[in-house]
Amino acid sequence: MSTEDTGKSLFEDPHEALREIAKNPAAYAHYLADFHRVVLDMQARLEILQRETRVHCRGTRIEGDKWGQAFLRSFPVEKSLADILKNLKNLTSGLEKSANTRYAHDEKVMKVKKQRKEKEQLKERSSNPSIQAASENSGRQDAQSESMNYGGPTSIYGLDRRESA
Repeated sequence: MSTEDTGKSLFEDPHEALREIAKNPAAYAHYLADFHRVVLDMQARLEILQRETRVHCRGTRIEGDKWGQAFLRSFPVEKSLADILKNLKNLTSGLEKSANTRYAHDEKVMKVKKQRKEKEQLKERSSNPSIQAASENSGRQDAQSESMNYGGPTSIYGLDRRESA
């Protein structure tokens, strides 16, 4: 199937690839790591631009300037770049947090599945107790108590249940 025949792209749905990435936490983390690299590269370049802009703008003096007027003129430019860098730092931390949260989500889903399965098993055991197991256990306890003399009278006042010699 070629794209020339139908006029469509190879993917019927342009969001199909992102759906697949969203389903897999490892692919999700890898995809966000690609964005993270790009944002870190942008951040590094903008930090260099910020320094160079600061040097140029503060060094640009007009005849008749008083002390600090060049700084005051450069301040809005520096502030705009500082705001951009702050937003990029927030973006990088958000990307990292999102990848970790995605992994935590899958772990929580698996944990909830396991807890629900265990709860279901406990519910089945409590609603359908094994009658044979209970009768076998009581028979064993009686035989053990007779042979070991456990559970017998512990004082002379408890002898009324025993047969006399």
